[in-house]
Amino acid sequence: MTRPPFACRSLLFVPGARPDRFAKALATAADIVCIDLEDAVLPDQKAAAREAVSSYLAGLDAATARRMAVRINGVTTLEGLKDLAALAGRAPATVLLPKTETPRDIEIVTAALGDVGVLPLVETVRGLRAADEIAAAPGTTALMFGGADFAAEIGATMDFEPLLAIRQALVLAAAGAQRPLIDVPHVRIKELDHLATEAARVATLGFTGKAAIHPTQVDPINAAFSPSAAEVERARAVIETFRTKGVAQLDGEFVEGPIVRRYERILALADHT
Repeated sequence: MTRPPFACRSLLFVPGARPDRFAKALATAADIVCIDLEDAVLPDQKAAAREAVSSYLAGLDAATARRMAVRINGVTTLEGLKDLAALAGRAPATVLLPKTETPRDIEIVTAALGDVGVLPLVETVRGLRAADEIAAAPGTTALMFGGADFAAEIGATMDFEPLLAIRQALVLAAAGAQRPLIDVPHVRIKELDHLATEAARVATLGFTGKAAIHPTQVDPINAAFSPSAAEVERARAVIETFRTKGVAQLDGEFVEGPIVRRYERILALADHT
């Protein structure tokens, strides 16, 4: 089976121990809903959460299943191996893999679950050093920045500037492998204006989406990663100019290959929104 291209502006986490929230999360405008079996589930609740998630996935129709992801526990842990066993035969479209530090971690997931898209979280220094190989590994469908764990490891705050260099390094790794790149959630839920600003800033860096931990965060994230009507109109004009005239000027902007490719990405994104 060939997976469709991965396109995600917003990825909404929902705790695996709260099956009553699964359908509510799917009712939002989130491009992907990710049921979390890792950080959002206490140790004594993991077995029940695993069973609830497995049962829920088994009852989904094909269209809904394409929007579903599950964050498992790390594959070097017993809980992670139990997650893989529970998901075998009923895996979601995408599996989020925490603390990915080597392409071998991705290989373990695909060996257990088959044709599933793996979204590795880079959230350690070791993972960052292997980011190029992780991004290019067979099975990797996108990358995600695990900023909270990374900030804790290096002793930084989760403000934008202390993590800027890490984000830029991940942009290079993702671009080199032609993978989408998802940013860390904004943890201060009520600061929607700050969230919108941060999402817009990471979009300018080259990120293609951002995770959310509350439904109210979805709309600002979608807006930040969706081209405006004016941007789409400009993209069409630039591409048409290049198609008919080749290298030229349009309203003072020099139109050539790299510029055209940027506008082609805008139109491609518009097609998914």
